[in-house]
Amino acid sequence: MEGMSTSPNHTRPRGLDDTTVEALGELSKALETIHRVRGHLYSMHQLVGGADLTLDRVVELLRKAGHNDVARRVENELIGRNVLPGRWTFQIMEEFDDGYYAAFQEIERDAREKLAGGRRHIYEAEMKERRRTHGLPGHEATPEE
Repeated sequence: MEGMSTSPNHTRPRGLDDTTVEALGELSKALETIHRVRGHLYSMHQLVGGADLTLDRVVELLRKAGHNDVARRVENELIGRNVLPGRWTFQIMEEFDDGYYAAFQEIERDAREKLAGGRRHIYEAEMKERRRTHGLPGHEATPEE
């Protein structure tokens, strides 16, 4: 497949074998999954924060209805509670971003630099080239074509 590409940035470097291209494609796919995980963690962060803020209204309504013991328990045991030992969700996000997420991105980038001259999505670009219908509208190799 050497030489086939949708753009020069996605052209397979001379001598790069199919197995390495496939491995880099799988590594990229795994990184994309981790990007999605990060998004889900941010959803968790925002949802937990929103629920915690809603508890202020819950306490107000419980007190208004005369349920002071229940209101006190919500206020003391739930509002501001850690979701994991010693951590609110922002701390979980920071640890994830600075640890696993940063390492994953750096290792994927390093592998591309060492093995493919830093080029991204070679596997996908070659797949696009194989699957598109040359000359048919909507199947252009690049926006400029």
